[in-house]
Amino acid sequence: MQRFLTLPFYTKLACTLVSIIGLGYIMHVGQLIIVPLILGLLFALLLVPVCNWLENKLRFPRLLAAIVGLIAFFGLIVGLLVLIGSQLTMLKEDWPSFEQQILHETRTFQDWVTSTFNIGYRKQAQYLNETLSSSVSKGTAIVGIALISLSSLLILLVFTLLYTFFLLIYRRHILRFLILLNKKEHESVVIDIVKEIQFVVKKYLIGLIVQMCIVATMTFIVLSVIGVKYTVMLAMITGVINVLPYVGIFSAIIIISIITFATSSAANVLFVIIGLWIVHLIDSNFVVPKIVGSKVKVNSLFAMLAIISGELIWGVSGMFLAIPVLAIAKIICDRIYDLKPWGFLLGEDDSSDHSFHILRGQLHGAIEIQECKDDAVENEDNAVAP
Repeated sequence: MQRFLTLPFYTKLACTLVSIIGLGYIMHVGQLIIVPLILGLLFALLLVPVCNWLENKLRFPRLLAAIVGLIAFFGLIVGLLVLIGSQLTMLKEDWPSFEQQILHETRTFQDWVTSTFNIGYRKQAQYLNETLSSSVSKGTAIVGIALISLSSLLILLVFTLLYTFFLLIYRRHILRFLILLNKKEHESVVIDIVKEIQFVVKKYLIGLIVQMCIVATMTFIVLSVIGVKYTVMLAMITGVINVLPYVGIFSAIIIISIITFATSSAANVLFVIIGLWIVHLIDSNFVVPKIVGSKVKVNSLFAMLAIISGELIWGVSGMFLAIPVLAIAKIICDRIYDLKPWGFLLGEDDSSDHSFHILRGQLHGAIEIQECKDDAVENEDNAVAP
């Protein structure tokens, strides 16, 4: 016999708000543990098919399969970073020409300021010296922050590598734990949720990789036509940071515009901005909906809210993790009766209302069944009572 305590609305609201605030605080304080754990979970879900193939086809032990899959995956990432680093060495060799170009453009700008605003060169130099003197004190703080960020990134990579490795080894053990944690009649639902999460995450990450390649290729073509130097490096950087929704492409435009200004004419900067804006339009209207958006059925409103919340809690890492975490939350909500309305809210708008009518029928049917059970229990209690 079950009895449920009915709480007033304001009590439920207070409990919900306290839970959300407490959960957000724990996620922010435990960033060093939670962020690499989620990254390791995503990478492990991506590498599970590779490990299964190595174990089933090549008869590798589970430990060896996890090591080989992990080395292959992170080897590709290291190779990409080495390729970008080799391009950066070429940028270092051309640094004297950058200085000459910047000095030339600075003199041109000073002449324009003098002729337009009647501010002499000595006055401009005074403004420049004051700005530089105030920037020196800030520069040390910026260097310190950069060193701290570099050490944090190294710690993040190490923990992500370790979490991915251990999750690959204990993946079946964790699945059995989830099955044991729930009732026996819910075993099929748990297995279905795990399989769906693995499928969606794998397709989403593969879609991101394909998107990166397409954006990098289009950027390479645009920069080659304009005649910008270091097209390979800039195209790869654009493809990587474009993964950040609504932010990456604008960061890429700023970086490429600065390098174009230092190595080419100011007119090419305008062509770069126009060309990258066209790349962004093609990416957002064709590539993302067909390749990435089709894997994660989350509406744009909550995707944007998730990205902003992720940045507030975890910084740049939170922006990367926001969409897959939201997609996992939607999968869980879609398969738990009490959370189905929230899964419907997170999904895309269906103009035919077909999914709405199906969901309403399921929820109303579940409510009627529960009410019948409650009435039967109450009648049984009344019959037993003296």
